[in-house]
Amino acid sequence: MTELGHVTWPTAPIRTERLVLRESEARDRAAFIELFSSPDVHTYLGGPRPRAELERAVPEVPGRRPGVFVIDLDGAMIGTVSLDRRDAERPGHVLPDVGEVELGYMLLPHAWGRGYAAEACAAALDWCAAALPGEPVVLCTQTANDRSMRLAVKLGFTEVERFEEYGAEQWFGVRPAGTPSG
Repeated sequence: MTELGHVTWPTAPIRTERLVLRESEARDRAAFIELFSSPDVHTYLGGPRPRAELERAVPEVPGRRPGVFVIDLDGAMIGTVSLDRRDAERPGHVLPDVGEVELGYMLLPHAWGRGYAAEACAAALDWCAAALPGEPVVLCTQTANDRSMRLAVKLGFTEVERFEEYGAEQWFGVRPAGTPSG
């Protein structure tokens, strides 16, 4: 993925009603390993990575790059939300020069079903609208992932197309610039 461009990073922490979106810290390493090794989290993301491999590969301060926010609840990481440039080689684009901003998120299973993903994604989308005004944001998810499909619609994404990728049908949507957060 390429960087977001000329945005100020790290950004100041973003506070919502219940969460803080912040840059990652060394204390988040164990949660990152849990996130990437969880079979539940990776059901629709190609499967989990082996924990032993992650223990060796994950840096002391993981996920520290522009556009990656740790979702913090009461001082502990419960997931991530990211805004990256969509790779030109992948299917699914809405701009002729490609490289749209793409929203991604993952939460640890104990944080599911409480509205944290919607709250964190809405805050990240608001930040993106201010940092990169006029840019649409895209989202891609497997059609089998009902929860992610519902969240996409709630956040204001509309379907552009469906295609096969990673051995599964994918839903690709866009959230036009200026769409209010859900």
